[in-house]
Amino acid sequence: VQLQASGGGLVQAGGRLRLTCAASGRTFSTYAVGWFRQAPGKEREFVATTNWSGGASYYEQSVRGRFTISRDNEKKTVYLQMNSLKPEDTAVYFCAASILGGNELNHYHYWGPGTQVTVSS
Repeated sequence: VQLQASGGGLVQAGGRLRLTCAASGRTFSTYAVGWFRQAPGKEREFVATTNWSGGASYYEQSVRGRFTISRDNEKKTVYLQMNSLKPEDTAVYFCAASILGGNELNHYHYWGPGTQVTVSS
């Protein structure tokens, strides 16, 4: 599975962005897909994940109620809708695929290049 994240940019606090993770590979629909982020000087952290069907999702506590993850297996795409953005959401965002799913980085073996999200105050 190959992944490519896009949709990042510069937005003011309170604004919104939608990130897109485009995938290639025949078995995409069998993988859980997660979003992670890494701020300067910090470790990469879990943001959200959805299971293979999109029927179950899980969020990191600080984004719960503001971010929504969804997927379209026919389009081989996963989205992260980010609303009410805060300066602390500023980071490079990555999407990744996993057979296991969950919030552990080491469960995810397929990663794409990240996309920068910058939220100004």
